[in-house]
Amino acid sequence: MIEVIQGLPPNVAAFNAYGKITANDYKKTVNPLVRKVAKQFGKINYLLVINTSLTNYTFGAWVKDVLLGFKYFPKWNKLGIVAREKRIKKFTDFFGRFLPSVTKGFMMENEAIAKQWIAE
Repeated sequence: MIEVIQGLPPNVAAFNAYGKITANDYKKTVNPLVRKVAKQFGKINYLLVINTSLTNYTFGAWVKDVLLGFKYFPKWNKLGIVAREKRIKKFTDFFGRFLPSVTKGFMMENEAIAKQWIAE
């Protein structure tokens, strides 16, 4: 399931992923908020806190995630990923260099720092 993280500025689309993640999570939760932020601000600050194993993402969720990335490719301003696994942080930091946005991975113990960073 993916839920919106409340309490961040309106130019931030922030989400907490836990349990099983499906394409429906993107359809009902992620995509509407990202679309709203993009329409209202022209640029998107995006934060995803991954509180689940990546094996809990269904194939459909992965497809929706990739499509989301491509659809808004020129609009990404800042992308932050918070995870328990160091490999996810390293992956984010490495591949973020190839994106038009400022991208940063965070470990779970730095979630508050990630929220502050994405809100700036």
